[in-house]
Amino acid sequence: MISQPEMARTAPAQDPVTYEQALAELDRLVAQMEGGQLPLDQLLVAYRRGAELLAFCRARLQAVEEQVKVLEDGQLKAWPAA
Repeated sequence: MISQPEMARTAPAQDPVTYEQALAELDRLVAQMEGGQLPLDQLLVAYRRGAELLAFCRARLQAVEEQVKVLEDGQLKAWPAA
């Protein structure tokens, strides 16, 4: 039988569908890691997954920023005060 840390290493993590899903998973991982209760192997797996999620979130934000630039004729403008 495969142990939990070994399963986490071998099972490919699914890419999140949305920025919000990635951020929610990242929040859960950070809370688990900050709790100090994860064994070292699981901590490393969680850290790697967190790095993947962070890269996904950054890429999504950059893509949205590029779309805003296009919408504003190539100029990134400040959002109007609400």
